[in-house]
Amino acid sequence: MTILVTGATGSVGRLVVDEVVAAGADVRALTVDPARADLPKEAEVVVGSLARPDELPLKGVDAVYLAPMARTVRRFCELAAGAGIERVVALSGSSIGDGHAASSGNAYAAVEAAVEQAGFARTFLRPGSFMNNTLDWAGMVRGSEVAMAYGDSTQTPIDLGDIAAVAARVLTTDGHVGATYVLSGPEAISLRRQVATLEAVLGREVRFRELTPGEQRARWLGFGVPEEVADWLLTGFEATTRTPEVPTGVVEELLGRPGTTYAEWVAARRAHFA
Repeated sequence: MTILVTGATGSVGRLVVDEVVAAGADVRALTVDPARADLPKEAEVVVGSLARPDELPLKGVDAVYLAPMARTVRRFCELAAGAGIERVVALSGSSIGDGHAASSGNAYAAVEAAVEQAGFARTFLRPGSFMNNTLDWAGMVRGSEVAMAYGDSTQTPIDLGDIAAVAARVLTTDGHVGATYVLSGPEAISLRRQVATLEAVLGREVRFRELTPGEQRARWLGFGVPEEVADWLLTGFEATTRTPEVPTGVVEELLGRPGTTYAEWVAARRAHFA
């Protein structure tokens, strides 16, 4: 079996390459920058991008890990089906169906719709928030204070490594065609508790300071976040103060091991927060 991993230098795709190689499958890793990718020698590295689907090397591919790229996904699916590819595992998101014009849910919906319409034997992976999102807190952590709105917003963030491990398992084992897997981390944890976890794992003071929604919005806009995206994010944080997320348990079921906790994730990234 030859598996094409698109977005092989992306935050998830790069990890998928390693997981699929470890599973013993042949990997064709798609990247626009092979030198930066530092991909394993076992992978066949090819230069290309989902943004230019007509140039992709699809001949001889049995299955695809599809990174989200809504703008060109229909054309990619047409070409992949024409090349005889039957199996697609697409990274989507738990926000699908959100309905907000700026939400990632709509981009993911476009990916899922294109894959469905092309008639692939498909599996959709829908993770929620990423633990990696809090890498953006590094500067605040070094200053001993994380300031955010909605400190009691309780989500189930997931480690990117667990997403990649699930993708590889689904690509290389039977029984997943037609499935939609909503992926989460193993625990529901608030923003406030994430900061407390950082403090405990790093062994130094890291305070939490609550911002008003207006203060948070202004801060994001100052960082260049579009207004509609800032508003969508605030809506999501506010919603999970009222209705906390609940772990789905899918990672544990598919991998046969516990998912990575936030404390474990922080411990593996001490240097980033130092």
